[in-house]
This record gives sequence, C-alpha cells and structure tokens, in this order.
Amino acid sequence: MNDNELLQRHIDGDEQAFPALVHRYRKELYNFLGRFTGDPTLAEDIFQETFLQLHLSAGAFDPTRRLKPWLFTIAANKARDAMRKRTRRQAVPLNATIGANEGGETTFIDLIPANIPQPSETLANLETRRAVQQIIKDMPENLRIVLLLNYFHELAYKEIAEILGVPLGTIKSRLHAAVKYFAKRWKAAAELPDHE
Repeated sequence: MNDNELLQRHIDGDEQAFPALVHRYRKELYNFLGRFTGDPTLAEDIFQETFLQLHLSAGAFDPTRRLKPWLFTIAANKARDAMRKRTRRQAVPLNATIGANEGGETTFIDLIPANIPQPSETLANLETRRAVQQIIKDMPENLRIVLLLNYFHELAYKEIAEILGVPLGTIKSRLHAAVKYFAKRWKAAAELPDHE
C-alpha cells in the first residue's frame, strides 16, 4: 500500500493506517531531523510534532501529490522553527549549580553522560564521522538542508524544490555550493596537523 492510500485509510478511520505511516518513515525522517538539528532529543520532538501536524492536516492533503515531500516539508519547517526558538533562549552555563549533595554542589555538567563510542567503532571511524557531522552542522542552513535531502535521503531535485518551496535551479545551485563548501572544509580539516 502506498503512502497516499495509507493516509486516505487514516482519514477514513482505519486505526492501523497512521501507525503504519509513522513506522514507514521512522528511521528516514528521524535521521534527517537528527542530522539537520544536530540534536537527537530535539529531532525526536520534531518527529512527533511532524506526525501530529500530519494527523491534524491530513484532510487538507492533495491526493494527486506524493506524501513524502509534504511530510519532509512539515518536518523541515518545524525543525527551523525549533532551532530559531532554541537560539533565542537564554543559555545556562554548564557549570551552573543545580543542587547540593554529600560531595558538594551538583552542576549541569555532572549530569551529562560520557559520550563513549561503541566497542565495534574504531577511533578513526569515530573521528571521521565527527568531522563530517561538524562540517555539516557548521554549514549554512540553506545549504545543509539541500545536502541532507539529496545525499542522505536521496530525494530528487524536484522533490527538494517542492519541499523547500524554491525553484529547481536554486536547488541545483545550492547543492553545488553545499558540495563545494563541504569539500573545502574537508580539505582544510585534513591538512590540519594532529595535535593529540
């Protein structure tokens, strides 16, 4: 059953259709949001908000169009809104005291779990992944989203243009600029001497 049929069944009251849609996009949409925001917890919240919006707006969906671009449009817009809100919030320093215990004061940094890689990951793999993630995270938003949708989610230029509401030529030029940006940063990172 395709996405549009599942959405129509959901509209018609089939209680199994909506969970099937959520399951179908669970990994792909969550991965997109995680890469786009750089924050797994925020990505999970946005994922849930996206499907809540899909549920609320299901009746407004044009069944002659594909659901996937519409779903990614909702997700991208919600991610941008959440990231704007997050940057407007006042940041609390990690060494801020949040309580006291027998050993003294507890700070936020005391509660942050250590980021320990899985035993199967080699140090080189982990460093490469982190370098790629950092370059993508630092990329301007308009370039980052196009790169993620095209390379990581394999969406066609036309679908990306539809999701972002910009002309096809703009998508092509942004993708070209994103690849150029990434290549330049990657080359610069590779030329840095190892300080460790």
